Amino acid sequence: MLWPPAARRWAPVPLTAAYGWAWADGAIDPVALAWPALLVLAAALVRPASAPIPRALGHALFLGVAILLFLHLPPGFHNLLAIAPAPLSPGAAPFGMYLNLDKPLVAFWVVLALAPPMAGADARTTMASALLCCAAAIAACLGSALVLGVVGWAPKWPDAGWIWLANNALLVTLAEEALFRGYLQQQLSLRWRDRPWGAWAALAVAALLFGLAHYAGGWQWMLLAGLAGAAYGAAYRHGGLAAAVLAHLGLNAAHFGLFTYPMRAAF
Repeated sequence: MLWPPAARRWAPVPLTAAYGWAWADGAIDPVALAWPALLVLAAALVRPASAPIPRALGHALFLGVAILLFLHLPPGFHNLLAIAPAPLSPGAAPFGMYLNLDKPLVAFWVVLALAPPMAGADARTTMASALLCCAAAIAACLGSALVLGVVGWAPKWPDAGWIWLANNALLVTLAEEALFRGYLQQQLSLRWRDRPWGAWAALAVAALLFGLAHYAGGWQWMLLAGLAGAAYGAAYRHGGLAAAVLAHLGLNAAHFGLFTYPMRAAF
């Protein structure tokens, strides 16, 4: 419901129902509701009619809450373990996956509070941007990962592959692209719109921060994520958030299905 502008105003209804269900089921504690409340406050502060200081405070509040949610630090969430940690292929590091209720709140906030471009000029432009940038990301990132020894050739599709794909499409890539492209790249582009280098600088800064966000994997993983972020940024610039999400999902799916995932155990 976030995607069509006509349906967007109703998106908080199923979101509220989902959180009510999660509360009744024990997946969240009442304290978890403080974080959506803070995001509502941030949305009120960043409205165009707000004065500069309240608007700046709203952006600062959003960024602080978003970072905490991405790191799964706020209390009150008991995210469901969907894939128990285990190697997906010989020589791979163990992989486990949760269905997170915290991180996707960032995507809701960005789309509902700021309404970034959701698609390109038309469907053809959106799909072309997604496919071209996805192909570039696969060639650059997975090719570099092979050269660096981070991954190996390991075609597979485990039984849990479909829940992984659904989670990646609906929660992971949407949340990450909303923050790094729909928020960071978009806000920097607006700030630097009068500069001839503004759009490219915004893309580069968002890609750099996306790479740094993968610090846990070491410098190799940060480099690969930075390259991927540049491709997603190009997709966003020409095809909106939909193109960035599709490019991101395509790279992740190629990585998951064809190569060591998430990386070699000996790396």
